[in-house]
Amino acid sequence: MTKILTAKPLIAATLAVMLTATLSGCATTDPYGNPQPPSGAARGAGVGALAGAASGAALGSLSANAGRGALIGLVGGALVGAAVGDYMEQQRMDFERALADEISRGDIRVRKLPDHRLIVGMTSATTFDLDSARIKPGFYSTLDKIAAIVNRYGKTQLAVAGFTDNTGSADYNMKLSERRAAAVQGRLLNDGVLPQRVSAYGYGESNPVASNASEAGRRLNRRVEIAIIPLVTRS
Repeated sequence: MTKILTAKPLIAATLAVMLTATLSGCATTDPYGNPQPPSGAARGAGVGALAGAASGAALGSLSANAGRGALIGLVGGALVGAAVGDYMEQQRMDFERALADEISRGDIRVRKLPDHRLIVGMTSATTFDLDSARIKPGFYSTLDKIAAIVNRYGKTQLAVAGFTDNTGSADYNMKLSERRAAAVQGRLLNDGVLPQRVSAYGYGESNPVASNASEAGRRLNRRVEIAIIPLVTRS
């Protein structure tokens, strides 16, 4: 069954942990009262990874209570030790090869986080029309490439996170971000990704990667990110 979750109840604890680990000098809060990083270059550099890690941490917490053992059985076991880094690095390189054209155009970003998680990000300008949650037909092939790689590396879970700019009400933006995340999730499922591996989250206008004071910044904030989290054995 498809899972569509609102990030609001989950985001506070996750952001607090990630901000402590990656950023200092927090002085502002997001619309939910959660600490935000400083403005300027440090904020732009950190929040994109923070958002993806937040969705991944939420998924990790969820999976602990929703059949993690069954999923490990479905994908043939979890990753152990040094194999985690090797597995995720090979997956990152496959993404960069398969998506080379999209990356060169700026349609897709592939990033690696310190904990071996990967973030595959896309802007809404290439994925959706303005104020729409319907994937543009021209972007289907890109999502199909992503799904093909994800299917080759089955020992992962995926958290699809939608984000908006701050235009309009916070409630509307939250719902739009949820619909966009669900649309990307649905395409991955149509391409054969196991439903047990994929969850969708809406973050609304929280966690911007750029200033909402300009149209260029707002375009960057309207995005969907897929956090790819390795399934690892627990000590």
